[in-house]
Amino acid sequence: MDTKKSDLTALYAAHLPLVAQRAAAALKSTGYDALLVHSGVPPGIFMDDHNYGFKAHAEFKIWAPLLNAPDSFIYFAPGQRPILLFNSPDDYWHQSARVPDTWWTSHFDIHIVATRNAAREQLRSVAGSASIAYVGDVFPELLDWRLAAINPEHVLHALHFARAAKTTYEIACMRVASATGARAHRAAAAAFESGASELEIELAFIASCAQREQELPYNPIIALNEHAAVLHYQHLEHAKPAQHLSLLIDAGTSFAGYASDITRTHVYPALLAGRDRELAGAAADFKLLIEQVDALQQRLCAMVRPGTPWVDVHTASYRGIAEVLLGADIIRGDVDAATDSGLAGVFYPHGIGHLLGIQVHDVGGTQGDTGGKQIPRPAAHPTLRLTRVLAEGFVVTVEPGLYFIDSLLASARNNGLGRQINWPRVEQLRPFGGVRIEDNIVCRTAVSENLTRDALRQLQ
Repeated sequence: MDTKKSDLTALYAAHLPLVAQRAAAALKSTGYDALLVHSGVPPGIFMDDHNYGFKAHAEFKIWAPLLNAPDSFIYFAPGQRPILLFNSPDDYWHQSARVPDTWWTSHFDIHIVATRNAAREQLRSVAGSASIAYVGDVFPELLDWRLAAINPEHVLHALHFARAAKTTYEIACMRVASATGARAHRAAAAAFESGASELEIELAFIASCAQREQELPYNPIIALNEHAAVLHYQHLEHAKPAQHLSLLIDAGTSFAGYASDITRTHVYPALLAGRDRELAGAAADFKLLIEQVDALQQRLCAMVRPGTPWVDVHTASYRGIAEVLLGADIIRGDVDAATDSGLAGVFYPHGIGHLLGIQVHDVGGTQGDTGGKQIPRPAAHPTLRLTRVLAEGFVVTVEPGLYFIDSLLASARNNGLGRQINWPRVEQLRPFGGVRIEDNIVCRTAVSENLTRDALRQLQ
């Protein structure tokens, strides 16, 4: 999807006052005069003179899509234009960040500073004796900045609670990230079908989206075969497996700091028509599992409506996975027994999804109010990242999964649940690892918007 510069300019012009309004409300309720937000610094590698890749803090990026300006600051006092203290050091070892001059910069007063001391002096000149709440990295010089509070929880709670509902600008950015992510997923799937390794599949993804790993919202999960049973599989094998069976790819891209988070599962096409009838049968059965999880996922996406408790969506997903397991003859019994006993959790051990936005796992998912009151996770589902009631403008991921995880299967053998598991069937499907399907959904009163499916359809 093409997003014109003029569209972004207009949408951002409406976005920034809302961000300022939320900040002003948080300051008023907590007794501070102003907010100072740090962009962050790249963390250093222990006993080395190199740093890890820089990622700007979400609390900074929500104000300005400035992704490569370490040690910069945004100062906001209600009723005044926000001030950007832009760090541009005189450095011949590294290229200094370029002073921004683009579609959003007219909304800021920009002061160029070369050091933290210069930023501190500039801050004193504009803030005077204001009571300032600071959000960001803690560094030694900060003690001399005369701040009223450093990362005060009551301010962060108020800011984070409000972030769940996205502005029109934020959703537009996520549409672009979804479109880029969809194209990159298509390139990765093509690489898989050609017999590529995990590393080669990731390189195809990166080449398509034209984003470096540190620019992506998270490191892609590229899991071939049994690696798909590791929920956050973190490696990239250079060598191709002896036999390609399946690919689970969980990968997203970014735009203006906002993320897409897309997962798809594929079976290796050549298996389905292969001469090995047993392997072809297992591949066909695994393909059917993918289709059934996909159908379940679409039913769950339809539940994303304002007023729906997220726990209800997860509960429906848990029962749905139990139904898929029973229909595939992987477990025995009935749906109630499979859910009540925890048997379904042997194959589905995670939550149905999370808030998405300027962070992949966006903040505030379990907050009940601006004061930080928590909505507890159900005892039976302690991994849920979201427990709130859905509201207009929330953006969530919907990602049911079904996996053959050795450690969980071993526990089931020992705790009695294994008596309801069809072990020959598990052994047939275990080499394929598992299935996960994930879309990004904007919660709407009328018809919720599926950013992922819309982006994929546009590629057809």
